[in-house]
Amino acid sequence: MSEPVQPEGLQRVSAALLALGHPHAPVMLDDAARTAQQAADALGVALGQIAKSIIFKRKPDGIAILVVTSGDRRVDEAKVQALVCAAGGCLGRADAAFVKAQTGFSIGGVAPLAHAFAPVTLIDRELFRFDEIWAAAGHPHAVFKLRPQDLQRLTGAPVADVVELSA
Repeated sequence: MSEPVQPEGLQRVSAALLALGHPHAPVMLDDAARTAQQAADALGVALGQIAKSIIFKRKPDGIAILVVTSGDRRVDEAKVQALVCAAGGCLGRADAAFVKAQTGFSIGGVAPLAHAFAPVTLIDRELFRFDEIWAAAGHPHAVFKLRPQDLQRLTGAPVADVVELSA
């Protein structure tokens, strides 16, 4: 009996990780991990160890802005805007069709790499609280293990303060 064919997004992420020499291949979870909480529960890790991918749309040029943030934090849109926009008010919400068209992934499975079109990427410095984190691997059931330093190496993205202050 042959192995089932992997979904296309998962294949892209697997190939990218392999090409970049990442030691951990994606794993398929039994249940969907469309949210950071679902992923944390399925993996038995802290919510903050989930590297969630948040996509915004930069209005002037239609470029996707990817913020990879710690699962227990909320992105501060004003901080992101200050880093990626020449003028205020340039960020907009990205709907499911925009996310799919720009990344090649459906919401709930957006990986931090192997996008259809290269986004402007920012990495939340809060991820560096952990030695080990997990990110989506191109499918709502797929994740891969890495260190925050690996995320920076794999994406080439800067680390920034992009989240709201904790209460």
